[in-house]
Amino acid sequence: MAGSSFGTAFRITTWGETHGAGVGVVIDGCPAGMELCEEDIQKYLDRRKPGQSRYTTQRKEGDQVEILSGVFEGKTTGTPISLIVRNHDQRSRDYSNIQDVYRPGHADYTYDAKYGFRDYRGGGRSSGRETIGRVAAGAVAAKVLQELGIHILTYAKAIAGIEISEDSFDEKEIGQNPFYMPDHGAAEKVREYADRMIKEMDSVGGVIECVIEGVRPGIGDPVFDKLDAELAKAVMSIGAVKGFEIGDGFRAASSRGSENNDEFMMQDGKVIKKTNHAGGILGGISDGSTIIFRSAVKPTPSIARGQQTVSRDGEDVEIHIKGRHDPMIVPRAVVVVESMAAITLLNGILKNLGATMDQVKKLYR
Repeated sequence: MAGSSFGTAFRITTWGETHGAGVGVVIDGCPAGMELCEEDIQKYLDRRKPGQSRYTTQRKEGDQVEILSGVFEGKTTGTPISLIVRNHDQRSRDYSNIQDVYRPGHADYTYDAKYGFRDYRGGGRSSGRETIGRVAAGAVAAKVLQELGIHILTYAKAIAGIEISEDSFDEKEIGQNPFYMPDHGAAEKVREYADRMIKEMDSVGGVIECVIEGVRPGIGDPVFDKLDAELAKAVMSIGAVKGFEIGDGFRAASSRGSENNDEFMMQDGKVIKKTNHAGGILGGISDGSTIIFRSAVKPTPSIARGQQTVSRDGEDVEIHIKGRHDPMIVPRAVVVVESMAAITLLNGILKNLGATMDQVKKLYR
């Protein structure tokens, strides 16, 4: 199975299945000499682990990370960092009734079409539990970025069509409600709607917004490796994400050039933009302003109500999905989006170190 690695200068490879012995990641390219411990990574994993509230799966996993390599006496060595999270609360029996049928909204059919074989216990590699490796690697990338003065803020902008109000935006509120929304009023409306969805055995989707501050101009490469293209690939590779936009995104399609263009001006000896319709990236390269993008997350496909599907033998059947599933994916996906942004950005920064001869001379001398 190809496609389990991402990045070049900072490269991650995730491994493992949701009902296997464990899941994890191998990180190549982390600079040597950075202080790193399991607690640095654990605080990120705690944001995505199951059982945080009644609005997430009740699978009981501590998701405790172990550092297997790449760290000595509390500092990174420059060699591959290998991280593992062991699985403890698998209930494969919950999936015995679906081993020969295709769950709507899942990758069951496409995995069978591609490989002729699939791990029906929770989806194997296509399970959301694969994102543990991404988050663990993202925690490492985020720590490097923090030392460079780069800050990433990610939150749920909307769930079930209920959107936060800019007037009520409160960063401190993000960690105070189970939906990771920076608006208490919107979070309460989502709570009421989510309770109804649970009773109706249904699920909801939403929008995650990511805001990145402190990125200098010049990160990203023209043509195929544009920074916004790399961010789009990183975020769209998350299983539940179905859409991506940066800056004004799709709104730019209905605006005029005079409205969409960000005019430049000088301030304190620096080039800045009056507005930020572009979302911090021009021509695939960071322009020094805030990078802001959004991702659309679909409703949880595993719902308890009956659905029509087909079996591997081509018979029309009705499926009733058992198990412990999230009524919504958005809250636990917030940190996954943030992690993929951190990985992508650090990869771009490290690739950029040799962009000019002056930079090469500084590094070598």
